[in-house]
Amino acid sequence: MRVLVIGAGSIGRRHHDNFNALGAEAHLLSWREAGLDGALAAMDGADAVVVATATDVRLPLIEAAALRGLPLYIEKPLAFAPSEVEAIAAAAAPVADRSMLGYMMRYHPALRAMAAMDLADMFQFSISIGHDVTQWRQNWLFSESYAARAEGGGVLLDLCHELDLALCLFPDLQVTGVQSLGHPRFEGVDFASRISLQAGRLVGEVSMDYLTPGLHRRTLLRGSEQMLDFDFAQQIYRVTDGAGSRLLDLPLERNAMFMEAARDFLGLAFGGEVSVNPLMPRLDQALGSARIVAQAWGARQFIGEITKEIP
Repeated sequence: MRVLVIGAGSIGRRHHDNFNALGAEAHLLSWREAGLDGALAAMDGADAVVVATATDVRLPLIEAAALRGLPLYIEKPLAFAPSEVEAIAAAAAPVADRSMLGYMMRYHPALRAMAAMDLADMFQFSISIGHDVTQWRQNWLFSESYAARAEGGGVLLDLCHELDLALCLFPDLQVTGVQSLGHPRFEGVDFASRISLQAGRLVGEVSMDYLTPGLHRRTLLRGSEQMLDFDFAQQIYRVTDGAGSRLLDLPLERNAMFMEAARDFLGLAFGGEVSVNPLMPRLDQALGSARIVAQAWGARQFIGEITKEIP
């Protein structure tokens, strides 16, 4: 099982190590060093391809892999423009049922627990995530990263797992508005975004930011029969209903989500076993979420700027 990992950033290196740990023969290729020609040449010796590059260079890689019949693991977000999402969907169609989109949060035990519940009584939700981007990694500058690009950067795309989470719970959601904060140094890049969503009588929001001093990651669902208050950062998961309030024991080791996703991808790609996870992000079944992410990115309305110094 020869897996070519294109993109040698932190996520690409994680995939490379995980696939090797699962018994595949993974090869890590730097996009910056190899470029398109080098990546295409490397595909000739691969049985599957992981695309972990910036979003704006993915289409030719996906087209080439699909033409070779190579299944794909594509990192999130799939693309930032709706037209690009559709172009990728068309190009990858021949291998889409053996490919995956990198929504590893779908393997989080708390999300799986929520998705297995009856949520028909829910009328309102709030999902948020954020952390000071200058504190993410040592010896790392935001200004030198993909996230600082006007085309394909910004917090909405970077932290779109939470938007996918909302779609996993409520598949009929539609974007009704997006409000964002920018930065005078990074034109067109959102540092905080709030996405308003609706599905019938259900309304809610997904918000993300690069600014909050400490990591927060919380999902609050409110219904007439129950309330779910899940703090993913603190791993405290509370359910309140007519019987009172109780905590769910849902322990997590972060890399386990990546490993489960990698294991499922190998199963899809090479005809092996896959998990029973109903949220598995098989590419042909995860395109709805990719479309909503691109739609939300295109709908951003910048209502102001922040003044925090961002190196």
